[in-house]
Amino acid sequence: MMQQPARTLVFGGARSGKSAYAEKLAAASGKRVVYIATAQAGDSEMQARIALHRLQRPAAWITVEQPLVLGEAIRQHAAPDTLVLVDCLTVWLSNLLFSAQRDYPDVGKVVPPPAFAQQRDDLLQALQNLQNAQGGIVMVSNEVGMGIVPQGAVSRWFVDEAGRLNQAVAALCERVVFIAAGLPLALKG
Repeated sequence: MMQQPARTLVFGGARSGKSAYAEKLAAASGKRVVYIATAQAGDSEMQARIALHRLQRPAAWITVEQPLVLGEAIRQHAAPDTLVLVDCLTVWLSNLLFSAQRDYPDVGKVVPPPAFAQQRDDLLQALQNLQNAQGGIVMVSNEVGMGIVPQGAVSRWFVDEAGRLNQAVAALCERVVFIAAGLPLALKG
């Protein structure tokens, strides 16, 4: 069994290998794994992705689908014998942004739904309070800010908020790993 820090963030671009790396960390922990999936099956393409992910995970892992109330889910499943794996923070962020099911302007200020600030704060509080005695957590997130600045206010807001979320989570983590082309680069810990 590999001793792991209480909190680890694994992030990278699309198809970088970040989820596979996070799953290897979870498997190597030797602990019971609770996989918190944030994706929602809103269309057939997403349904297929979710089904494939389920097939690829070990059968012994417990899957919890939680698209919005992530801090509470972490608190609920954190235990000394458990490694919580969250995949992924940017999907969760998108879920929060569109939870009010309203249109956003192409230009101008984007005002997120009230649930956004409350749920983000709750997640960060849950992470801050997580200790090694509670088993640990590995979180997956996307790095979306390394490309061109997107067109449209809501897209720019999302890129900005994803960057802010990654910074806030990384500050609370003992280990942060950037994945590019399937290769891990330890940034912290």
